[in-house]
Amino acid sequence: MINSPAKPRARFLFAHGAGAPMDSDFMQAIATGLCARAIEVVRFEFPYMAERRRGGGKRPPNPMPQLQESFREQIELAAQRAGNLPLYIGGKSMGGRVASLLAQEYVDKGTVAGLVCLGYPFHPRGKPDKLRTEHLLALSCPALIVQGSRDPLGNAEEVAGYDLPSSIRVAWLEDGDHDFKPRRASGFTREQHWQSASDAIAAFIQPSPES
Repeated sequence: MINSPAKPRARFLFAHGAGAPMDSDFMQAIATGLCARAIEVVRFEFPYMAERRRGGGKRPPNPMPQLQESFREQIELAAQRAGNLPLYIGGKSMGGRVASLLAQEYVDKGTVAGLVCLGYPFHPRGKPDKLRTEHLLALSCPALIVQGSRDPLGNAEEVAGYDLPSSIRVAWLEDGDHDFKPRRASGFTREQHWQSASDAIAAFIQPSPES
């Protein structure tokens, strides 16, 4: 599934999270938002999700090695697409985690320009001691994490204590949850946060000359 603007300036390979497909409301909103900001968005589904779509029932995610292999195949395909555009990889939650395990390798190869994670799962829900940060601490490639400040898989207070490297920028969405949805009392809406996420990604991928 591809959202391509008339004159794209970059390409983003965008993977879904564990529970929702590539055409969920979240994925659609971000893809549409980035396309409006001159970024081509290529979406795909991991094998288990593609099987669900074919009527295979509610299957769990594939083991991590299979998820990574599937993502590798998509990186190669995206890199071969016409236009010779700078390629960024990333995804929502689990999709971003898979991309983060591959990003340094492909940036070092010159295939990929950077990493974008939306709602990174720093730890499983309710298990803040089981961190998924070891590989992040070794990243030197350009990376952006867009995170809701009250994400149950890594909130602002928790992430502040992880000592992430300077190569990783974190853009916070005030009072947002794992899908960036804020509480009504915050004064923000989910749709506003989705637009803010698109702004942050576009600024990271296409920085202004003075930034």
